[in-house]
Amino acid sequence: MNRTVSTLALLFLLLINAKFAFSQEIAPQDMEKFKKMEDSLVVTADSMYEAFIPDTRIMYSERFARQLVRTLKITNSYLYKFDTLSKLINIIYADDNAFRIFNWAVEPGNIPKRYYGAIQLPQPQLKLIGLNDCSAQVDKGLEDSIFTGGRWFGAIYYRIMSQRVDGQKVYTLFGLNNGHVLSNRKVLDPMYFDGRGVTFGASIFGVVSALDPKKRINRFVLEYKKSVAASMNWDAEKQLIIFDKLTSVTNDPARKYTYVPSGQYDGFIWENSLWNYQHDIVSIKILQDGEVPLE
Repeated sequence: MNRTVSTLALLFLLLINAKFAFSQEIAPQDMEKFKKMEDSLVVTADSMYEAFIPDTRIMYSERFARQLVRTLKITNSYLYKFDTLSKLINIIYADDNAFRIFNWAVEPGNIPKRYYGAIQLPQPQLKLIGLNDCSAQVDKGLEDSIFTGGRWFGAIYYRIMSQRVDGQKVYTLFGLNNGHVLSNRKVLDPMYFDGRGVTFGASIFGVVSALDPKKRINRFVLEYKKSVAASMNWDAEKQLIIFDKLTSVTNDPARKYTYVPSGQYDGFIWENSLWNYQHDIVSIKILQDGEVPLE
């Protein structure tokens, strides 16, 4: 990520981080519109997930996206929480409330799962950044890639954390992509706003790139076998990102789809404007015959 920020970028950052300068209320007549349009969104969302003919789910998803945009064009839509719709799609807020993300995934028959997303900024009139899933086109080099122009490694996000790097706000997005046939991937994906709009990927990890040892990775990817579960989340008590240490069940490190949790945990700690890798952060005692586990 560039260490210098243009005047335009600074203005953009001030804009998205500003407190609401408008009345933080939704007009009663607009509230009625929101409720009716949310009901329609729920019906369409049900079809895009459950349509009997899988190939039609993409059509319903595109219809859903158009309906969502029309709904968000209502004044002060950022203040509407979509309590019912949020049970069907993912709606997640940045920890500083600088934006929220709508995202969902659709399984359309024999082609890979497709992810959809849009970032809404907190303004009275709609400011929406659409995201285009490119996960099907990116395999090798994912940790090193930078995505701009609305391109995005599709995922369902479950946490967003903000940090300052060289005076600029960078968001670490915790996401899950399980669209691959053989494996699942959890990602820590940095995102920031600049003069180009939104950029995904930044060298904020203290991990050397496998492709270029002179550089650091731009996102962290935890890839593992399809049939197992692996954890990666923030531990507020320890002030760490904690995730499963993985190992190949076939002793073949090149094949990520053979990776399973080893029972140990690694993590990241935020220091000196970097997520620094921490090995074996939870001590594991291997019991001998006759020993019993102690707390």
